[in-house]
Amino acid sequence: MKNRAKISLPIVFFMLNFSQISFAQNIIKIGRQILFDSDWKFKKGKGIDAKATNFNDSDWRKLDVPHDWSIEDLTDTPNDSIIGPFYKNNAGKNATAFTVGGTAWYRKTFTMDKSTSGKKVFIQFDGVYMNADVWINGHHLGNHPYGYTAFTHDLTEHLNSAGVPNVVAVEVKNEGYNSRWYSGSGIYRHVWLNVINPNHIANWGVQIVSKNVSEQTADIHFTTKIENSIANLSLITEIYSADNKLINSNTVDVSGKDKVEQMINFKNPKLWNIESPYLYKAKLILNQNGKIIDENTQNFGVRSIHFDAKIGFILNGKNIKLKGGCIHHDNGPLGAAAIDRAEEKKIEILKKNGYNAVRFAHNPFSAELLDACDRLGMLVMDEAFDMWNTHKTPDDYATYFKDWWQKDLTSIIEKDFNHPSVIMWSIGNEIPEIIDSTGHKTSRQLADFVRNLDSSRPVSNAIPFHLPLIARKKWDVTDPAFASLDIGGYNYATQYYEGDHKKFPERIMVATEYFPPKALENWNYVEKNPYVIGMFSWSAIDYLGEAGLGLARLKNKSDKNGGFQETFMAPEWPIFNAYTGELDLIGNKKAASYYLDVVWRRSPLEMMVHRPIPAGKKELTGFYDFPDELKSWTWPGHEKDTVQVRVFTRSQSVKLELNGEIIAEQPLEKGSIVAKFNVPYTAGKLVAHCYDGDKEIASQTLSTTGKPKAIRLKADRQTINANKNDLAYIAVEIIDEAGNVVPNIDDLLLKYHLSGNGNIAGLGNGNPRDMSSFQKPEKKVFQGKGLVIIRPTQKAGKITLKAEAEGLKAGILTINAK
Repeated sequence: MKNRAKISLPIVFFMLNFSQISFAQNIIKIGRQILFDSDWKFKKGKGIDAKATNFNDSDWRKLDVPHDWSIEDLTDTPNDSIIGPFYKNNAGKNATAFTVGGTAWYRKTFTMDKSTSGKKVFIQFDGVYMNADVWINGHHLGNHPYGYTAFTHDLTEHLNSAGVPNVVAVEVKNEGYNSRWYSGSGIYRHVWLNVINPNHIANWGVQIVSKNVSEQTADIHFTTKIENSIANLSLITEIYSADNKLINSNTVDVSGKDKVEQMINFKNPKLWNIESPYLYKAKLILNQNGKIIDENTQNFGVRSIHFDAKIGFILNGKNIKLKGGCIHHDNGPLGAAAIDRAEEKKIEILKKNGYNAVRFAHNPFSAELLDACDRLGMLVMDEAFDMWNTHKTPDDYATYFKDWWQKDLTSIIEKDFNHPSVIMWSIGNEIPEIIDSTGHKTSRQLADFVRNLDSSRPVSNAIPFHLPLIARKKWDVTDPAFASLDIGGYNYATQYYEGDHKKFPERIMVATEYFPPKALENWNYVEKNPYVIGMFSWSAIDYLGEAGLGLARLKNKSDKNGGFQETFMAPEWPIFNAYTGELDLIGNKKAASYYLDVVWRRSPLEMMVHRPIPAGKKELTGFYDFPDELKSWTWPGHEKDTVQVRVFTRSQSVKLELNGEIIAEQPLEKGSIVAKFNVPYTAGKLVAHCYDGDKEIASQTLSTTGKPKAIRLKADRQTINANKNDLAYIAVEIIDEAGNVVPNIDDLLLKYHLSGNGNIAGLGNGNPRDMSSFQKPEKKVFQGKGLVIIRPTQKAGKITLKAEAEGLKAGILTINAK
């Protein structure tokens, strides 16, 4: 079900009179949908055959899903090739973060009660990576290869009678080299049990489209699919405001119909937009002879979208330029586990840092992340595939694409249809065959298939600059591929914008990827040309895998450069994350984020200082890399060493002041927002003053901090829900006596002690080379900062975290779970 009702929703939207199921374990029941996450048994290893009901799993590990086994430690005794969850000789090497997949089984026992007699029972998996086979009571229900799409199976015919235990078994096979990034392994999203009458609203069977939208009125069109429609059947559709007031309703006879259309008009709608993402609720009631036999509740937003090469992207009549970033699906220290609060937290962080759009790279994401985008006002490019028929890695989805693309696209679009945050679909990313006739044909097929499922949104595809170059062809070989699209996605190809616009003036363009150091050039195109509707950086936040892609490195000055491959990505150990993010793995700002703040005019200036380079060394940066810069004037041991200071600003000139004296002044070159200075390091205060003419526009100060004295813990929320779908994010900071974060502390090990009704779900820092455990109660800080993620149990109460390190005052923090 799209936009599934959660516990926090008002009870008026729940189906109160529907028969429920009895289980021995504690589960959450919401209408016809039951959260099926708890009390699974798990065992990793090949050679297991655990599909039979009577298989003995008594010694298996007990856990709840979402679960990702690839983020778990491989050993308690690290060695030269195994550290934490990382293995130097894994199949995917640095591409998959040196983590390990393999084969594993999940089993769950449950019992139905008599009230479910005559009902249909479906199991729904929101995401299993990958190649999942499912059995119920020994009966094979099917295989699902793609690790990112939701799927369902009908259990009804194979369930035992009331009171007799049933066993669902799932074999998950993440084998070989099948991904270009960290995928995670296992049942890493939610599982649901849907118990419904034989006559019911189809799963993902409600589609809501807003038409004729203005601030005065809106027509809301509903298309509803009915399974096994019978006589004397009616459908009542009601629209409620966010505070549960009935706005309007419509009733239609659906006897014998498998699909029905409705239109409901209401006045003065509150429009969904990025500043005020207002959500309505629709309740659809299937009624037979006055008796409710099914209900379905959907969140939706009233908004209009329009794309035009002459005026750009229009949301509710207002031009919006996409300030976007590409994101992968992992949640850093949690791996791929799609815990509700982790999905929401990611979008909160991005929104706070100025993004109004995300591009899913390069697969569909969870319903919970889209729910967060809806609530927080984040626009989405919803992407389906990273490959079609041509492999990028030996064991990837291309093996299954021919037989599965239609089913997977249907799952994506039906599941995500009602999310107002989704403004466009993407059918692929850097598809190798996109420059030949087979790729052109596939592109047309996919684009037409998507439009048949959803005519309300445009279709895009990310086409990169390098494919024609590799094939020694001209850029215009991409023309047929662009012709099948509504919006042309350009990966690192701004140099072709103007030429393509002259040839194809109606083509709408977007930078689906760009190198972060090229943010200004990309944004200039967006600001000056309405046909370029926005840009998505690679990437908004650090992610697991493609390790080292954006990491500046030190080499001996005497060493020769290693050429393109070394500049693009060096698969060196130890390293596990790409480090291309404008934000680091735990959400802290990096130099690229500060630069982007000035590019997007969120800040008048930002000052960065390069980490001192050791004698005899030089820095190697690649396409994605910023220099190794920090917002710091604390460099003990480097007194009198010369360091590079960069000031990002749109003003005309910059003056640097050190300890009360102006030491340098520099005008900015035309078209640049960067002023560079070489400054001998002396402890104290470094101030950047920015001027337009003689008028000072802004200033920023970096001060040398004192020695580290204490650990400070800061919770993102003081009170959380006593529910495993919630999390508390605890920022860890090493501070001096005045309470300033000490930014040069990179190697200090902290030990954590947790008491109360919670567990440590993950620990992290921003260091791409720290391959220590994400789960043991100890972790080093990086640049004076770290992160602890706490997951509550089902019990209310206090949770207390204590952090200790040698020579520092301990940090203690208590939060409440209610």
